Amino acid sequence: MKLYAPQYYKDFHCIADRCRHSCCVGWEIDVDEDTLRKYAVLTGSYASCIRDSIDTTDSPHFRLTAGERCPHLNEQGLCRIILTCGEDMLCDICREHPRFYNDTPYGREVGLGMACEEACRIILSSDGYADIEETREVYGEPTEGWDNSQIRAALYDILCDHDRPYRQRLESIYAAVAVRPSFQTDEDWQALLTSLEYLDDAHRKMFLAYTSDLTVPQGAEKVLERALAYYIYRHCTAAENESEYRVALGLCLFCERLLSALIAHCTQLSAFELARILSEEIEYSIENTEAIKAIFEANM
Repeated sequence: MKLYAPQYYKDFHCIADRCRHSCCVGWEIDVDEDTLRKYAVLTGSYASCIRDSIDTTDSPHFRLTAGERCPHLNEQGLCRIILTCGEDMLCDICREHPRFYNDTPYGREVGLGMACEEACRIILSSDGYADIEETREVYGEPTEGWDNSQIRAALYDILCDHDRPYRQRLESIYAAVAVRPSFQTDEDWQALLTSLEYLDDAHRKMFLAYTSDLTVPQGAEKVLERALAYYIYRHCTAAENESEYRVALGLCLFCERLLSALIAHCTQLSAFELARILSEEIEYSIENTEAIKAIFEANM
């Protein structure tokens, strides 16, 4: 089947040692079964170091070292497995990050997650979000599920209407899908945000800046537009019916308002860094995204 990606996807390349927030620090790195079998027969000077670094308790994963660093991350921020064995010896999660995939009735879509700082920079700097391009053929079959691509196209048409202020475009989206975060008070949303799990507990207090108010921080229109387009691309595509789509869109619209509030209140950080923090704390936590979606689902 065909693989599709936003126009900006092809611009992504890992920046490795130049990354300030390495995905090799602070995350448990699972090793898939196929790669385990590769490591079992691997020869060479570094083979035993790789095998000895894997904890096979429960789900196989690399044992993190001090500072929650991957044991194969060197002092320069480079991967010893790549340096000694080549990229072909990476496990799936390391080879694929920060990519995500969604299967659809017309093929498979791939995107980049904003928890990666370079992916975040590219996404929030690009106007090409509405241009979904065919990239290549991949193994697999399209799903037989619900095709929601026309809904996304309609939402993107609203977002791309730069003859209207961004606030008016948001209002039009709210009206078109009958979903808006303001159905619940800011205080109730803040209480939910307080209850979530955080990688960095300092972000719990930061996220209390949340408000559903549609005031747009000065100069933030483009960033918020592109962020919302990304949220929709990532979280709504897998919906199997209209109800699921609206719930997923509720999550997207909530994240957009949270990002807007963070930009307005956390002026010591760039919009790109705030979007990255939001992504790693909310989007990359199944528990947190499900907690937010449950509020919208209960209101449908």
